[in-house]
Amino acid sequence: MTRTATPRKPRARSQARIDSILDAARTLLAAEGVAGLSIYGVAERAGIPPSSVYHFFASVPALLQALTADVHAAFRACLQEPIDHQALNHWRDLSRLVEQRMLTLYEQDAAARQLILTQHGLTEVTQADRQHDVELGDLMHKLFNRHFELPKLPEDIDVFALAMELGDRVYARSVQQYGQITPRLAEEGMRVFDAYLGLYLPPYLPKREAIR
Repeated sequence: MTRTATPRKPRARSQARIDSILDAARTLLAAEGVAGLSIYGVAERAGIPPSSVYHFFASVPALLQALTADVHAAFRACLQEPIDHQALNHWRDLSRLVEQRMLTLYEQDAAARQLILTQHGLTEVTQADRQHDVELGDLMHKLFNRHFELPKLPEDIDVFALAMELGDRVYARSVQQYGQITPRLAEEGMRVFDAYLGLYLPPYLPKREAIR
């Protein structure tokens, strides 16, 4: 018997469905937190059958991993936004600019705060977050090296990734205590970020003549 091959759905259509699912999950996550997220709740919010959600995401942790990747994509984008090289007088000017951009993302995206700054206890999400932090740290290292002449840094420690994680610990404490990142603890988180980088970067770094 000759079988007729089932045509595959167009890639664009599948991506549109995935985007719809992630948008619904993001909305629920922001409103109810990780504990209130379910496949059936996401399906109802997106207006699609639960089977359609399961087709792309086999479980809630898989869905949260995808959302974590989305959040970190936004963080990567903020590191790649243009920076006025002439306006930088000190490496701390650059670190403050980077942290301010990330704080703005946290402020505007409740789902990002839920995923990264709350204690949800999901190992898969925590591991995904740490892996993305390593990638962000590498991008940040390259960004700083583009504007300043960096000293040789340790190869066994991801200095920029660890600085970012330490700052996030302060922001997380603020979210856990107050439900948001308060101005006072936002400043404290940036101080922690700068203080750790200051263990490896001297008080003065030569600025590059032109960005690389």
